[in-house]
Amino acid sequence: MRTILVASSKGGAGKTTVSTNLAAHFAVEGKATAILDADRQKSSTHWCEKRAALDTAVLPIDGSKRGWDKHIPEGVQRLVVDAPAGAMGEDLTAFLDIADAVIVPVLPSIIDLEATVPFLNTLVQHPRVKKGKLPVGIVGNRLKPWTSNSQQALDQLKAWPYPLVAELRDTQAYVLMAALGKSVFDYHSEQIRSHQDDWAPLLKWLKKSL
Repeated sequence: MRTILVASSKGGAGKTTVSTNLAAHFAVEGKATAILDADRQKSSTHWCEKRAALDTAVLPIDGSKRGWDKHIPEGVQRLVVDAPAGAMGEDLTAFLDIADAVIVPVLPSIIDLEATVPFLNTLVQHPRVKKGKLPVGIVGNRLKPWTSNSQQALDQLKAWPYPLVAELRDTQAYVLMAALGKSVFDYHSEQIRSHQDDWAPLLKWLKKSL
């Protein structure tokens, strides 16, 4: 089993969007996939429930209670952890202990950038991160590439000590697909393919990390 932790100390950064689309990608690839939903809102769980009838269903597991590790069934090949909102590094120890990679989504605003820096500082306190044994990647989320605000944010993200592994554009498509239990990887239209292209660098980075 390979485990990807999606975490951010800032609410609304897009943890669930990244978690569900990533899980759908693995499921569409034919891998037995589960989401460990540790967020109190349970948005990932609701998404899984809407997707349950598909051949590419994703298993939801409650990660908010103790003993969650005992509820991961044998045969799961990919586990995506949707971390609790607002959690810092010390709150994520159990997930960091088992993760093969960490993804941190960040919105292009000064508030989000400034909130993410102390979060990353707590992540590096974990021995596996500190020793470089647990890769951490940054995902710029809800970007508007045509604006100077997004370009300035990207410049800052690229200066951070962790790699910028994806630049996801702002679109209502993610909201609409989430309501159906779907993802960008469930469609084949030209417009959706352009969004799939945004994920290609992240998937390539994960392939190397996993």
